Amino acid sequence: MTTRATRSPRRRTVAALAVVLAVLSGFILRLVDIQVVNADEHIADSQALALGAHEELYGTRGEVVDADGEPLATSILKYDGKLDPLNVGPVDREIDGVTVEVPWEQVAAEMGAITGQSADEIMKIVDDALAADPGSRFAYLKRGLTTEQYRELAALRAPFVRFDPHPERTYPDGAVAGNLLGFMGSDGEPLAGVEQIENACLAPQDGERSYQRGADGVVIPGTEIETPAVDGGTLQLTIDRDLQWYLQQLIAEEVQNKQASSGAIFVLEVATGKIRAAAEYPTVDPNNVDGSAPEDRGSRLFLESYEPGSTLKAITAASVIDAGVATPHTTVTAGDYETFPNGARVGDFESHPVLNYTLTGALIDSSNVALSKFGEMLTADTRHEYLQRFGVGKGTAIGWPQEPQGVLHPPAEWDNQTFYATTFGQGYTMTSPQVASAYQALANGGLKMPLSIVESCTLADGTVIEPDLPAPEQVVSKEAADAVTLMLENVAVQAQMADYIAVDGYRIAAKTGTAQVAGENGYKSGVYFTSLIGIVPADDPQYIVLTTLDEPTTIRSSAANRQAFQKAVMQVLKNYRVLPSDSQTPLLPKTQ
Repeated sequence: MTTRATRSPRRRTVAALAVVLAVLSGFILRLVDIQVVNADEHIADSQALALGAHEELYGTRGEVVDADGEPLATSILKYDGKLDPLNVGPVDREIDGVTVEVPWEQVAAEMGAITGQSADEIMKIVDDALAADPGSRFAYLKRGLTTEQYRELAALRAPFVRFDPHPERTYPDGAVAGNLLGFMGSDGEPLAGVEQIENACLAPQDGERSYQRGADGVVIPGTEIETPAVDGGTLQLTIDRDLQWYLQQLIAEEVQNKQASSGAIFVLEVATGKIRAAAEYPTVDPNNVDGSAPEDRGSRLFLESYEPGSTLKAITAASVIDAGVATPHTTVTAGDYETFPNGARVGDFESHPVLNYTLTGALIDSSNVALSKFGEMLTADTRHEYLQRFGVGKGTAIGWPQEPQGVLHPPAEWDNQTFYATTFGQGYTMTSPQVASAYQALANGGLKMPLSIVESCTLADGTVIEPDLPAPEQVVSKEAADAVTLMLENVAVQAQMADYIAVDGYRIAAKTGTAQVAGENGYKSGVYFTSLIGIVPADDPQYIVLTTLDEPTTIRSSAANRQAFQKAVMQVLKNYRVLPSDSQTPLLPKTQ
């Protein structure tokens, strides 16, 4: 028989065992939670407690190179030398097999000989740090050390000296393509140009190194944990560095000679839409941004729009030919100043008698009146559509920060004057790249290629990424484009500028523009935005060359651009080894 006395101890034993099992189960569950469920979190916490220091590992910002791979922007490493004041003291060195103690005063003198500081200055850095905090473990020896200085200091083998590397941006050719490259802020952020546009390609991914140090500041072996940095990609531009350099020198000279406020030369490859040069003056040296006025630190080519004026008369000609309402030989009668039935008044730049102009002749003499009469052969809606096809009001595919799209009002908003002004390049605005793009379409048989300035981005792992560009667009027929190109050839050989822009051995198509400049109260008086654009060679179109001068004063018309244009064309042909033409320009009649 089981008595109460024998049952009681057994129950107590079972109860105790149950409690032990419950506690043990709790420990097991907690252990699983720590080591399995939330292992990553607890590992991170333990590392944070156990590891005494960490430092950022800087990736290198990617290079920007030109079309031939020549560097335009690159990064170099600079080093910040740091001292551990609490552990500063003599340094043991082995000399001829004997360990020798070198006193701190001598070590400080050796450091100073490398950094350009005196021993007293370096010792004072340590003394000041300890005076402020007797337990100080940090003070700057010197910031911005070169790689050579870093290596010499490291060779001293002072355990209380550490170095933090950090990248610094440099531009080997100074101001060459500075307006395109942009520059970096003091905080390492890109502030302009392709540095900003293509930051996703160029920017590195920084890493981190954590470690535990002993009391003497030396890293304890085996405690290091490192997340490596990833360097930025290499950005290849379509720009030709040598051509860019030459054209920058040229436009700087021309702006100063013509006493203009600014100027630019833009070179576009016909078959591809690739920008081969975009030279400007004034411009910026990204190595010395403060050396340029704020208004000169960007790219006027991409940031400023204007009424293109007579250069866009070629688009009116292409429109009426493509629409089938005129040919290069179609004529209109035009005086030098006329009032149209709707009340609009249009005048030509130079006086002349009433002439029976061909469409070609209207371009040769750049007659506003004649172009107005050809333009009214099409409805406003149709001309508006053609302007849009050629890119007016649509910007470019470049995606430049704050790039204007250009202004093209809908036909319903055109007043009587604007109806005619739009036939000769007024009443809307464009940037220089947009103007060059319109001519690229004419030179390319009517096929408009999207503009591009980036060839590719090669990531650190070797992956090559090419820009995602819009599809080419056939804006007019090849017949219409070729006809206008030949008409522009006749402008180059029959207009007043012919002798000034000719290049021996080559056929050139060209058109000038003398656009009025908008001011606070209408157009400014007596000053113009002048341009000269050409297709070279005209019989085998390969390049568009555009020169502009903003408000030249020694010569106020587009004649101011003649020298810059001719020299620029000659350099482009030379740079790309373009073969001379093997034929002469077929002459077309100016009047009938």
